[in-house]
Amino acid sequence: MADKRGDHTSFEQVMATIKNERIRFVNLEFTDVVGVAKCVTIPVEQFADCVRHGKWFDGSALENIARVAESDMYLYPDLSTFTALPGTVRPAPTIDAHLQDSQSEGEAVARVICDIREPDGERFEGDPRAALLGAIEEARAMGFKYQVAPELEFFLLQVKDKKPVPLQDDPGSYFDLSTKFTVTIRSEMVHALQSMGIKIESSHHEVAPGQHEIDFEIGDALRMADSLMTAKYVIKAIASQHNLYATFLPKPFYRTNGSGLHIHQQLISTDTGKNVFVDEHAEYGLSEIGRGFIAGQLAHARSMCAILAPLVNSYKRLVRGYEAPVLVNWGRVNRQALIRVPRPGTDPQTSMRIELRCSDPSCNPHLALAVMLRAGLDGIQRKMTLPPAMDENIFLQDEGERLRPRARLLPATLGEALDGMREDTLIRDVLGDTIYEGFIDAKSIEWTEYRQQVHNWEIERYLPVF
Repeated sequence: MADKRGDHTSFEQVMATIKNERIRFVNLEFTDVVGVAKCVTIPVEQFADCVRHGKWFDGSALENIARVAESDMYLYPDLSTFTALPGTVRPAPTIDAHLQDSQSEGEAVARVICDIREPDGERFEGDPRAALLGAIEEARAMGFKYQVAPELEFFLLQVKDKKPVPLQDDPGSYFDLSTKFTVTIRSEMVHALQSMGIKIESSHHEVAPGQHEIDFEIGDALRMADSLMTAKYVIKAIASQHNLYATFLPKPFYRTNGSGLHIHQQLISTDTGKNVFVDEHAEYGLSEIGRGFIAGQLAHARSMCAILAPLVNSYKRLVRGYEAPVLVNWGRVNRQALIRVPRPGTDPQTSMRIELRCSDPSCNPHLALAVMLRAGLDGIQRKMTLPPAMDENIFLQDEGERLRPRARLLPATLGEALDGMREDTLIRDVLGDTIYEGFIDAKSIEWTEYRQQVHNWEIERYLPVF
């Protein structure tokens, strides 16, 4: 069952790539509900049958994918995502170096992103990719195409005594022009992603030592979600080859900037190809559709936060003082805003976009984009009123002024975020019962385990006193 979405890559094109690249194995990739990449590897000889009939796997064996009664699942490749893995990302050779090169070339590996389907061929509602596809289809029914451009931040750490620790030899700050070795490593990462057909707009050093960012060109939401999952393991693989550890943990260090996943968004008219957020005669150059989209995301911000920032650790990033949002607000020149509307460039059609800033790289990008899109569409459908922009630097105000009831606060903990998620029927509708219940269960267990732990801070703070 070949996929008919996207670039309409044909089976013949894929088989030609297999032959030309001497592919020996194919990784069938998918994600679980909490955003962990999964993979089944098949010999290339089985690929044609996999395209026609799918590849069976036991879904009940994977946490949060399916209940025991739904154990029989099939992976169907989306042929438009088929690509050879660059040599820097493939598993290390297991053959001796003196053997002929042709033998190592025979171990070439490709990857293809898969949809999870039930035995009757129907889309499985527990597949995170299916949730995003459902949101995309609703946008299409309204006449819109959803495009996004993620900014992926991460830390490079060194490994000492088999443990990742802060990198000592990468002290650069935001946008620093550096000759440090990490610049070369980051360039390797970008080159590997480009070789896999992932379009990169730029990369640079971030604020904290050892912190970096790779920015993606704007594109179709489904492809961007797939690309983010791929980018995370590509970045980790290349870092490992340099005896480094790449982490997407949102807040790995106290009193240091955390890593976000800022996501720029556009809605494009399927009829005209125009950016429907643009109205050059309106305030901010922002159309009524754009204002409704922002209003919808603000209205559902607290309830979708658990999906966008899904770890206990995520909420240690969402604190004041580190350019991370803490209020449900929007603005243009306020870089602490939850949603920012950057000034359009000389071509508003391409440059007008809306930037959501609370999401972080630990999220499942398919689920994150699904709830973001549906929240925005809800604002358009219900003609929600957009509150005034907060363009002043709210963190220069005193505490009493900052907490005036001009805007709600984002959740301060994962537990609070889960409570918000439970209160919003839209989020359950977007995710479907299987994903919603699996996510809530997994994250509730995580939050309970964290709350029951006794942490070093408690011992150091209280034991000498009480």
